[in-house]
Amino acid sequence: MKKVTVMILAVCLSLAFCITSARAEDKGEVKCHMGFSMHSWSVFYKSGKGTGTITCDNGQKASVKLRSHGGGITFGKSKIVNGEATFSKVSSINELFGGYASVGGDAGAGKSAGGQSMTKGEVSMSLSGTGKGVDIGFDFGKFKITRK
Repeated sequence: MKKVTVMILAVCLSLAFCITSARAEDKGEVKCHMGFSMHSWSVFYKSGKGTGTITCDNGQKASVKLRSHGGGITFGKSKIVNGEATFSKVSSINELFGGYASVGGDAGAGKSAGGQSMTKGEVSMSLSGTGKGVDIGFDFGKFKITRK
């Protein structure tokens, strides 16, 4: 009798864990972050390219290419190293790929640090990093993440 009770309890706990995991995934409970590096230039038009790796707490991982472009009143050249991005919770890493709307202001010379927030529908992303360069201005545009 004791063995049957333990067995039923184990099955119930396993089933509860599976249901809870499925519900957490349905509700967008996957947390992801990205390490990246990027270089950019701007003379009214701003353009940047980079690479990174997205890692999620459910084990999903992807090497990615980054591309930014936009316009505004902006001049300069910069390089971001050791950049970090955090995303809002999603149900899968696949929701992170695509274009994000961005608006930013920059002013720096030599070494600098900064951050920026972007959105893509219900997914948001915050970027931060340190870098080198000279830049000044205000810009708007698109930041795109694609698989390598």
